[in-house]
Amino acid sequence: MLQVLACGAVVFPGLFVAFRKILPCVFRHWSDADVVLVSERLVSSIHALMATTAGVIIVSSCRGNVIFDRHWLATSFVIWYGVPYMTYDIFAMYLSHFHRFRMKGHEEYKRHSLRTINSFVRKEFLLVLHHIALLTILLPVTLFFRKDQGDFFIGCLFLTELSTPFVSLGKILIQLSLQESWVHKVNGGMVLLTFFMCRIALFPYMYLVYGQHYGIPLYSVPFHLPLSTNLGNVCILAPQVYWFVLLCRKGYRLYKRSRGTAATATDVSKED
Repeated sequence: MLQVLACGAVVFPGLFVAFRKILPCVFRHWSDADVVLVSERLVSSIHALMATTAGVIIVSSCRGNVIFDRHWLATSFVIWYGVPYMTYDIFAMYLSHFHRFRMKGHEEYKRHSLRTINSFVRKEFLLVLHHIALLTILLPVTLFFRKDQGDFFIGCLFLTELSTPFVSLGKILIQLSLQESWVHKVNGGMVLLTFFMCRIALFPYMYLVYGQHYGIPLYSVPFHLPLSTNLGNVCILAPQVYWFVLLCRKGYRLYKRSRGTAATATDVSKED
């Protein structure tokens, strides 16, 4: 009974509903779109912290033998929290999309329909595909095809969530009109650092650790692994690289804007 009450199918939707009730009481000027966006980001951050904690525990427990060491969280977290969260998050992203476009006055967003769902899927196609791929690929691999091996690498994949709280905090700071603050700038640096380390550099690291276990050089590891494993890693890594490029572009635009604002302020002070 306690497992059922604590599992993600109850926890994440419950937190989302709670935040939607609490936030309007604190920020009375926020619209439904603002409340849904921040609620989604807060729940996303909570899940990310849980996944990162689970990842640290699994990785530290399985360092001795990265292939055969076991930890119960590698499977249990995916079942009780990973799958429910990914399923919930698709719905939460849709709600955020719906309220955002309804606030902008789009006629078709007066009520939920197949058109609004189709529009959401088209606009957020990569994110939706990413969630569905995790549900249809990572879940079967974790539960059925690993032959009780590789808990260490499942823990490493959990660590990819470390960047999510910083990404979410950036959105929340913008919502609070703090995008020009030093906190937002520092957080932007942490987004780039954690995203690169935990979502891109992590994959070569896993290949390196695998090679060290079998005593083979890094460049030989892809040839030592099944083709399906390499393809799966590429499918997970490719969107991360794409999103990282987008983050770098956004960071560069913000940097240029802040430099331009600083230069303008200097010119005005000189004229005075």
